[in-house]
Amino acid sequence: MTKKRIYLNAFDMNCAGHQSPGLWTHPDDESHRYKDSEYWIELAQLLEKGRFDSVFIADVLGTYDVYKGSRDAAVRQGAQYPVNDPMLVVPLMSAVTKHLGFGVTASVTHEHPYPFARRMSTLDHLTKGRVGWNIVTSYLKSAAVNMGLEDQLKHDERYDLAAEYLDVCYKLWEESWEEDAVKLDKENGIYTNPDKVHDIHHEGKYFKVPGAHLTEPSSQRTPVLFQAGASPKGRAFAANNAELAFIGAPTINVAKETVKRLRADVAKTGRSQDELKILTMLTPIVGKTEKEAIAKFNDYKKHISHEGALALFGGWTGIDLSEYDSDQVISYIENDSIQSALEGFTKIDPDKQWTVEEIKNFVGIGGMSAYAVGSPEQIADTLVEWVNEAGVDGFNIAYTITPGTFKDFIEYVVPILQERGLVQKEYEGTSLRDNLFGNGDQLPDHHPGKNTKELAVK
Repeated sequence: MTKKRIYLNAFDMNCAGHQSPGLWTHPDDESHRYKDSEYWIELAQLLEKGRFDSVFIADVLGTYDVYKGSRDAAVRQGAQYPVNDPMLVVPLMSAVTKHLGFGVTASVTHEHPYPFARRMSTLDHLTKGRVGWNIVTSYLKSAAVNMGLEDQLKHDERYDLAAEYLDVCYKLWEESWEEDAVKLDKENGIYTNPDKVHDIHHEGKYFKVPGAHLTEPSSQRTPVLFQAGASPKGRAFAANNAELAFIGAPTINVAKETVKRLRADVAKTGRSQDELKILTMLTPIVGKTEKEAIAKFNDYKKHISHEGALALFGGWTGIDLSEYDSDQVISYIENDSIQSALEGFTKIDPDKQWTVEEIKNFVGIGGMSAYAVGSPEQIADTLVEWVNEAGVDGFNIAYTITPGTFKDFIEYVVPILQERGLVQKEYEGTSLRDNLFGNGDQLPDHHPGKNTKELAVK
């Protein structure tokens, strides 16, 4: 049995259904309430009660339109469409909690870093240091064309852009304002000492940002850095920058190989492997008994939208499965979508080959990643098995129905993990970063974010 602390993250999206297409039709599912502030408030309170480290809100800026060359399937089946902004629900959730962290997804490809850095600093202020940023490069062509581009950038170039984007943000967050710049000196009428606010003088291939950050430093300065890319370029980016890496793995073998690759890439950078926590996505289906869990699972399967599953798979991988026979085995094809998503179903695990029929059923419950069905003890044992066998640090818990999946997991599984000493019983950190690593609110001094090119001062 592992005695390693297991990190828990709730995976959601500002839409209905998220990772289980069609399950919004289940009578017990409330994901259609994503438009209501009460949904997010209640979810945040539930997750903090369950001592989750954070809630991670995914996002896309386009529609899934690869399947049959049309967005109709995604629109009809509610496959991550319609979808609202992930950032605007964070203040709602932070106002009713004290410790829960919030990871928000934002793309480097479709927003300038100067206003984005201010938005993240603002959220970090409002949450008192509980914000993380899931750094994505965007994989949907439909997003690119609606942002005025002819096509999305090539896969590897997106990471080149991301590196410079992050460099700009680092300079704004970490170097533009000195720690004691704000005086709030009412007697002498000095709010901020202008000598302690510096222009960043950034001029690169993609961005020109000469000036200073608009926002005074928040407690974390740089938000906790989340990243989900598992391609070679994505792993290299994560190894240098990320603090939490999210992976999607349909089997333990795929997760094990992905973790092995990530750990090796981190070692090449000179960072300690403890500085990158790796969480794999898992969808738990919990019953008071195994029999009850299996009955739930069979009930959920009746609500799967195979059309929605194929729409999502097409967007994730760039492959239109409508052109394949149902018993055809899927092969790896290099393209500009999520390369690691297709790798997980084709290359990484030599013991498993996936047909179209298997994929549309598998994706219907929990998306690209594994699901677990069983009693509370069985689910707890499964999590421990993944930690021991795959080497992950924790789990990105996705739902079949919400909030039911989270309620069941918190009521039945979390107490078992806490009793085993694997999940925190109380929050201990002063910020999201401190809760995760126990080393204070800000990036460690040797992190690349603390070592950008020296700024020219006034």
